[in-house]
Amino acid sequence: MANNNNIAILVIITSLIFLIAPASILLYIYIYNQRKKKLIEEKEHLKSAFKQELLKTQIEVQEQTLTNISREIHDNITQVLSFVKLNLGMIDNGDAVIQNKINESRELVAQTINDLRNLSKSLSFEHIENFGLVKTIELEAERINNSGLINTVISVDGDIYPLGPERELVLFRIFQEALNNTLKYSGAKHLKIALQYSEVLFILTVVDDGAGFSPRLLRGNLGAGLKNMKNRASLVGATANIDSSPGEGCRITVTLNPFEQQLYDDGSPSDRSG
Repeated sequence: MANNNNIAILVIITSLIFLIAPASILLYIYIYNQRKKKLIEEKEHLKSAFKQELLKTQIEVQEQTLTNISREIHDNITQVLSFVKLNLGMIDNGDAVIQNKINESRELVAQTINDLRNLSKSLSFEHIENFGLVKTIELEAERINNSGLINTVISVDGDIYPLGPERELVLFRIFQEALNNTLKYSGAKHLKIALQYSEVLFILTVVDDGAGFSPRLLRGNLGAGLKNMKNRASLVGATANIDSSPGEGCRITVTLNPFEQQLYDDGSPSDRSG
């Protein structure tokens, strides 16, 4: 009888072992997979954070460079040209032909000074911080129209609200990149710029009627510019879509939810005093 009980107990214990062992293995595998998944997620998060921080640093370095160039143009180059203009005005030549040439040169120098001052403002963060995105883009469009390079039309829909100086700076740089690509590569005659403000989205659209491009061109300098726009957009939580094909012009659309908290946030940039 005792032997039968012992055998029964042994069978029960053996059965429990066979039941518990697979369950323990499955539990171990589950815990292992969860830990592995967590480690992969943490690794991806660190990679993403590092990429964002690297992009932020690169753009801050670019902005510091642009600020220095802006100050150099404003404080030095325009002053030198102003002295040139003044000296030309002091020349009094009896020859009417030579005097006309001097007057024409003074006018060219004056126009160059004005263009450089406008360029200096477009490179400066303080300019967009003071005037806001819409006014700064309007001034840039006016400068391009005055140059005669391309006909630019701008439209604004909705009630304008501030997006934060840092975001507006990034959006303005994207616009400048789009404008630069249009002027350099497209051969376009017209450029349409639209800013749309709604309760949930801000949309910036830049459309040209140029030659357009095929995907293979994205491997060159044009591709680098478009990639730079996408990188800048991602830095403030926006998306930049580029739509183009040969002979169909190019449309660049930047979409931003202005009320989402972003890594770059909407604060002022780090010290750019140089």
